[in-house]
Amino acid sequence: MAGDQFGCSSIRRPRRRPDALLGDKGYDSNPNRHALRKRRILPVISRKGCPNIKGMGKLRYVVEQTFALLHHFKRLAVRWERLTELHGAFVSLACSLICWRRLKKTHT
Repeated sequence: MAGDQFGCSSIRRPRRRPDALLGDKGYDSNPNRHALRKRRILPVISRKGCPNIKGMGKLRYVVEQTFALLHHFKRLAVRWERLTELHGAFVSLACSLICWRRLKKTHT
């Protein structure tokens, strides 16, 4: 086989582990924190009944805004596709259209 001859079958992209995981108060539980620490991921999760972590709102805004932009595409808001690859393709297409529209606004 050609893949074995060049060693292609054993070469893989290295798995990337995040340094930290940001979460809101809904994820505040000891099992969640323990599972993250077990995987050497720092949990940055607000505790219930305590003030919010400073600066986390700015990061959450980016995520919430991205979801809002993607949900303008009805096909993504309600997932019709059974295949994950097809859904991923539509997400990529939607992201491309969002970027193109923003670039078009800045140049006109």
